[in-house]
Amino acid sequence: MSASVIADLRSDTVTRPTPAMREAMAQAVVGDDVYGEDPTVNELQAEVARLTGHEAGLFMPSGSMTNQVGIAVHTRRGEEVVCAEGSHIYEWELGMMAAFSGVVPRFVPAPLGVPAPQDVRAAVRHSVHQSPTGLISLENTHNKAGGTVIPLEVLAQIRAVADDEGLPLHLDGARVFNAAAALGVPLSAITRHFHTVSVCLSKGLGAPVGSVLVGSATLMKEAHRYRKMLGGGMRQAGILAAAGLVALRDGPGWLADDHRRARTLAEALVGAGYDVNLAAVQTNIIYATIPDAAARSAAWAERGVLANALGPDSVRFVLHHQIGDDALDGAIRVLTA
Repeated sequence: MSASVIADLRSDTVTRPTPAMREAMAQAVVGDDVYGEDPTVNELQAEVARLTGHEAGLFMPSGSMTNQVGIAVHTRRGEEVVCAEGSHIYEWELGMMAAFSGVVPRFVPAPLGVPAPQDVRAAVRHSVHQSPTGLISLENTHNKAGGTVIPLEVLAQIRAVADDEGLPLHLDGARVFNAAAALGVPLSAITRHFHTVSVCLSKGLGAPVGSVLVGSATLMKEAHRYRKMLGGGMRQAGILAAAGLVALRDGPGWLADDHRRARTLAEALVGAGYDVNLAAVQTNIIYATIPDAAARSAAWAERGVLANALGPDSVRFVLHHQIGDDALDGAIRVLTA
């Protein structure tokens, strides 16, 4: 890449810590988190639990780890996890549900990332002749569907299915703050429907690293053991948790602008003749169908705009708080030239 970067649209994980985050990290009071003695980590865990309406939380390095620990605390080997087609826990977590928990996915259709409650119910297995269902898992927003949002009434109906079937319900909430911003509701209006929730701090909220798994105190005690098995004990992790606390305070206020800019970019791409499903552009993610995606992305990179080619004819663009209006205008000029 020869040009200076105008806009890095590969992901909302590419942001740099803000000055406020760096200051908080420098001043953080720390202890040994594996022993539960890091006060800043404990504060972060309690704050995420409070915001989500849950009893307790557990800080981990990544959303993949919080998801996989969430799966582990709910399931037994040989069971199935009912999840929407295209779910991150299957597509981008490297078969870890099978490798670590010994469970396999059973997919349900999910137009625009939203599974129908009746399809979820039909996927549940209790027969002695089939692998039994151990867990239902949802993703909100749904990354691969385009950052789409599950309506609250659908969440309530799927929770009713889980209760009827005697099953736990897990949320991959990597971008659940984006979902709450899009719906105009408090975070807990979404997360209260779930037994466990994985909340990522390093995507739209802008923290440099980290996710929090929330649930009951009993489940989080069990989760602590699985975190240790996966090597997730970070000792003086308050340095990282301090940035997470700033992200919780500042990050939600950025999201509406991220969503607005995503819509602006999507409409510009359509105007330039690219195939974008505008109905799927609900938050900060855009998927465009573009022939020779890798070559096109490489050419854009030469002109200072970075985007991810995720297939032969698919490119993903993700907006974040460090893409302002000027950077967006520059990116549009490059992408639509």
